[in-house]
Amino acid sequence: MLPLLQAGDEVLVDARAYRQKRPMLGDIVVARHPQRSGFPVIKRVTVLLEHDRYFLSGDNTAESTDSRDFGAITLKQIIGHVICQFP
Repeated sequence: MLPLLQAGDEVLVDARAYRQKRPMLGDIVVARHPQRSGFPVIKRVTVLLEHDRYFLSGDNTAESTDSRDFGAITLKQIIGHVICQFP
């Protein structure tokens, strides 16, 4: 699959999106990378696990660092929901 975002694209993030509801399959989220402090990632929620854990995948699986590498993340690691992209 081709990547949704290209280098230089900007996104609008709703940081309050998950205060009242949980991420859903297919949501594109910004999350804190669990192994690299200060390095946010933009990924798609592809699996919902128990205990508010989420498996994130990049659209370009051949080039993406995602939950296949760093494992599932918690809801606390999710910064917000991507609601718009600007090329």
